[in-house]
Amino acid sequence: MTSNEQHPSDEANPLRSLTLDQLRRRTSMKWRTYPADVLPLWVAEMDLPLAAPVVRAVTEAMELGDTGYPVGTAYAEALAAFAGKRWGWDDLAVERTAIVPDVMLGVVEMLKLVTGPGDPVIVNPPVYPPFYEFVTHLDRRVVEAPLGADLRIDLGVLEEAFRRAVTGGGRAAYLLCSPHNPTGTVHTADELATVAALAERYGVRVVADEIHAPVVTAPGARFVPYLSVPGAERGLALMSASKGWNLAGLKAALALAGPGAAADLARMPEEVGHGPSHVGVLAHTAALRDGTAWLDAVLTGIDENRRLLTRLLAEHLPGVVHRPGEATYLAWLDCRPLDLGDDPADVFLRRGRVALSSGIPFGSGGAGHLRLNLATSPEVITEAVRRMAAAVD
Repeated sequence: MTSNEQHPSDEANPLRSLTLDQLRRRTSMKWRTYPADVLPLWVAEMDLPLAAPVVRAVTEAMELGDTGYPVGTAYAEALAAFAGKRWGWDDLAVERTAIVPDVMLGVVEMLKLVTGPGDPVIVNPPVYPPFYEFVTHLDRRVVEAPLGADLRIDLGVLEEAFRRAVTGGGRAAYLLCSPHNPTGTVHTADELATVAALAERYGVRVVADEIHAPVVTAPGARFVPYLSVPGAERGLALMSASKGWNLAGLKAALALAGPGAAADLARMPEEVGHGPSHVGVLAHTAALRDGTAWLDAVLTGIDENRRLLTRLLAEHLPGVVHRPGEATYLAWLDCRPLDLGDDPADVFLRRGRVALSSGIPFGSGGAGHLRLNLATSPEVITEAVRRMAAAVD
């Protein structure tokens, strides 16, 4: 595996490209949920223009009227090539992939394959809120194995959750968030190999949400695909270009199976493949195949913003505890020293007109915390922290 996720890029920082006036013309959730006087740093959308290869792919499809149904393995082949170059993972088997509508709907389909109604699904809170929402809606039971104080997987706690989950002989799954949202933790190869060994020991099936895999920003950090570690042969994973290239509105993701899970993936209903967008597949394929220079410029900008946030908090909100993550474009802030109650995001919205993600829906360990989106301009981050500081003066 390569140890350098990020490569130097000659491209300008895309996060500095758009003004607030331009961004406010957008009609997506990030920009239309709150009034115009609110700075939105909440939902995981990036404030930048799209990569040129993606724009070309979508524009050409429109000009050709190429808006039919998706087919073929070009997306999977592009991901396999990207994984080999980026992560040194040369064993992504295209024949053990399937196109799904998006990562979370793919998670639902994978959980359907390996669990039944009422079965437990283990998660590591604080964690992405849809893990709770989608699992519960699927009629599965969420079992928490909280992260440790260092915001890493507590392997002892995880093993105990596995043991409890399979007591009585039932089926269980572990929904792994890798890299972790909201903390930005990048799990190591040793940690993931231990997870795989524990999963095999207790008969727990691992489903890895790896949507943030391309977004590793800390120098020297490296993403390790779950299916690449020893013992993960029965694992399932979901990947896409959605987070790395800001393509949430162009629906398409890939489900991947280890060699021991190929038969499970083959049981996925044929109609699931009707959900992805053909144009989405074209966009994600172009991003993975031709968009790496753009991605590297973005990662450099995110890393600069993370360091900027650290400086600004130290200067204006020294009570806030911030452990800079290694991945994602999200920052997890512990605001409990400010005595703002369980939901500091609500205080900053009401008093400071800054929209942030409340920590409460992230599960155990989320109260008193919030999540801030770093994928914007340095000027917006600076103004947001200024407003937040004024809100608690």
